[in-house]
Amino acid sequence: MDPSVIIGLVLAFGSVIAIVTMEGASVSALLLPPPMILVFGATLAVGLAGNTLKDTVQAFKAIPKALLGKPPRPQESIDKIISLAEKARAEGLLALESEAIDTKDPFLARALQNVADGTDADELRTMMEDEIGTKARADHANSKFFAALGGYAPTIGIIGTVVSLTHVLENLSDPGKLGPMIASAFVATLWGLLSANFIWHPFSSRIARLSELEVERMTLVMEGVLAVQEGAQPMLLADRLRAMVPDHHFKGQGKADAKEKVRAAA
Repeated sequence: MDPSVIIGLVLAFGSVIAIVTMEGASVSALLLPPPMILVFGATLAVGLAGNTLKDTVQAFKAIPKALLGKPPRPQESIDKIISLAEKARAEGLLALESEAIDTKDPFLARALQNVADGTDADELRTMMEDEIGTKARADHANSKFFAALGGYAPTIGIIGTVVSLTHVLENLSDPGKLGPMIASAFVATLWGLLSANFIWHPFSSRIARLSELEVERMTLVMEGVLAVQEGAQPMLLADRLRAMVPDHHFKGQGKADAKEKVRAAA
């Protein structure tokens, strides 16, 4: 798991708990079932109404990956491509068929199998670009679903507050109860804002960001495999692939250090 998920959520909800405590209020006053049921239930309901059932199911299937998924490591992909380039130059492209069987990356496995089968380079590029595009569209749909929930939640919270305030106006004859009832009425608005900005929008942003990183990795693999098919020299290929990746994605390993590592291996 990427620690940013835990750190971010703990700090966000911790800040709310801190301000509530410092103001002398009780956290339990915010944990009222009726407004929470309305906000979360109605938000999910209108999200479902605005999408297809398959879109909704697919979006919620993306939650575990959003929470537990790790950003891809470009250096691992580059190292793998370079080893494939060395093997192809030494044993020929047919030797990549065994690599296709052994690799755990389905995208790379399909590409290597096509290379071993003699698929034309232009046709292979088209196939891989189509797969990358399909992946990006699916992830965008998931991200868009949670972004929509983030848009619905605050408004639904306001609806809950209005409903509760209507009940308050029905009890004006009992002034002693007005304070607690008004305070409870605004809990729905609070949960609408909290759920939107602490849950739904972060989910949407994280899914989108992990998708961007995965698409970049797949593009890196595509360019690498096509270069291997063309018989690219490993050291030059390493330089080309690393030029496609921002420096900070290499976790402090400079490009110059990686070049020396590739040259030493060669």
